[in-house]
Amino acid sequence: MHVSRHPVPVDGRVPTGTTNAYLLGVDPAVLVDPPARTDDLDAAVDGRSVDHVLVTHTHRDHVGAVDAYATETGATVWARYGRVDRFREATGRTPDRTFLPGSTIPVGDDRVRILDAPGHAPDHVALEAGRGGPICCGDCAVRDGSVVVGAPEGDMRAYLTTLRRLRAIDPPALYPGHGPTVDDPAATLERLLSHRYRRERRVLAAFEDGARTLEEVLDGAYGKDLTGLEDLARMTVVAHLEKLAVEGRLEWDGARVQPV
Repeated sequence: MHVSRHPVPVDGRVPTGTTNAYLLGVDPAVLVDPPARTDDLDAAVDGRSVDHVLVTHTHRDHVGAVDAYATETGATVWARYGRVDRFREATGRTPDRTFLPGSTIPVGDDRVRILDAPGHAPDHVALEAGRGGPICCGDCAVRDGSVVVGAPEGDMRAYLTTLRRLRAIDPPALYPGHGPTVDDPAATLERLLSHRYRRERRVLAAFEDGARTLEEVLDGAYGKDLTGLEDLARMTVVAHLEKLAVEGRLEWDGARVQPV
């Protein structure tokens, strides 16, 4: 299935300062994650019949133009079953239909398959473009750096499971929400898994060295100047502590860490 990427400038702290909108298929096509209207995206949409609008998740920088493009094209708007209220609040629009992981949406003679991909956000999905095709992975992965998995939105256990699931699928490419196409998904997913496990080891090491408050664990886990990033690092550490608590490796009450 043909996939075209359309970076759209967005406000906020996102990698590269843009969010990628995608068109899957040629005519008809599926519009994915339209964050805002641009001349480039307008021209791409005008050049084909857009039958469906999908989002990988409902963070603001992925959904800002859902209503505008759906209204203009008459496309069917989809949301994740059980997350309709969240979708409506983010987009200002009630979806026409809902999907579940495993659902398929026909696109001409091909189809888009919905893959469960929580972790970065609780409603996150990925979209397989054609049978055995590339995957629009939203904020599951980026080619360079890492994505934020921070409490309360983020779930570190779910995110690691999503990375392992994508690695097992072994798609030919990943089309991320931010930045360029990931042409070597296996290596990138392995890098992201290793990055999260390294951070987890540092969180545990800080705890084992006597850190008991969030600030103490944060200092021990990062050990560097976090100017401009401290809030994101704090949310990440909380997500790691929540994971470790669920696994019975420590106790975390939202304020202090204690041995089991």
